[in-house]
Amino acid sequence: MAEHDKAKHFRTNGPVTLADIARLAGVSPVTVSRAINTPNLVKPRTLDAIERVIARTGYVPNLLAGGLASRKTRLIAAIVPSVASTIFAETIEGLNAELVSAGYQLLLGLSGYDAGRELELTRAILARRPDGIILTGISHLKETRAMLTGAGLPIVEIWDSTPSPLDTAVGFSHYAVGNLVAEHLLLKGYDRYAQVGANDPRAVQRRDGFVNRLAGIAEVELPTMDMGTPSTFQDGRVAMAQLLDRGSGTLGVFCSSDVVAHGAMTEAHARGCRMPDDLAIVGFGDFDFAPFTHPPLTTVRIDRRDIGTKAARSILRKIAGDENVEAMIDVDFHIVARGTA
Repeated sequence: MAEHDKAKHFRTNGPVTLADIARLAGVSPVTVSRAINTPNLVKPRTLDAIERVIARTGYVPNLLAGGLASRKTRLIAAIVPSVASTIFAETIEGLNAELVSAGYQLLLGLSGYDAGRELELTRAILARRPDGIILTGISHLKETRAMLTGAGLPIVEIWDSTPSPLDTAVGFSHYAVGNLVAEHLLLKGYDRYAQVGANDPRAVQRRDGFVNRLAGIAEVELPTMDMGTPSTFQDGRVAMAQLLDRGSGTLGVFCSSDVVAHGAMTEAHARGCRMPDDLAIVGFGDFDFAPFTHPPLTTVRIDRRDIGTKAARSILRKIAGDENVEAMIDVDFHIVARGTA
């Protein structure tokens, strides 16, 4: 069988090893080691064959080889987009508390909502052989997926919902969140509807759920601006200014986060809008300031800490050899109705 076919059909129940790469490439383990550490000493044709096998299997060199008395590192890695916002900070707190109580340490990487950065972090983390890895979301580059699959480690994806996770997922349907907010605003009977949101995959799912629930009932207006991730207070204020300049009539708005919603509220106040009579605003996240805005912000609440707790418990069960961990673990969400909608 050709090298390409061998790699294509290769399967393993554990981590891909240097010996596996050597066998698939038809060379010795020493040659593979040399190709990784001193590639200039390997013939180009041989080096190319080895690199192709590594790419197809997702193999990551073990930087700790020979340095451990046990195969267990007591280390769990987690990659999150940011710690600047409480929306992920509380999840990390839940993760860390549960892991520390079980004798594990948390290694944290920040992806900045960048799939390429997530790939770099995954490569660096897996080279240090953690006992498990936790990722934010279910959207990953194919190279990242290959490395994760090849690592043979317990994996938990958080803050999202899918019928086919890499291993286990802990989260909720962002699309369903958008549906729920649309239904809440429909009951109020506004003349116009709009969505103000960031461009990360989860925010886009919430937007799609909101827009599609209103399809055939009302057209959803979207601000003509490039709102990055994480979105800001300023984004919310600028977007609301655009929406109010476009037309008249009562308006129901769903914002991708409470921070954006707070900015939108500030612009509405500056223009003399009455909430919720003229304008309704619904946020997402139920941040600590949400009950104390004027009027108090209506928003979608998720138990952010519970996501971390459930993810930690799931990965610890997997490390212990429990084969009955659910593939999809749902986390509750609901609207907290306050003064803005």
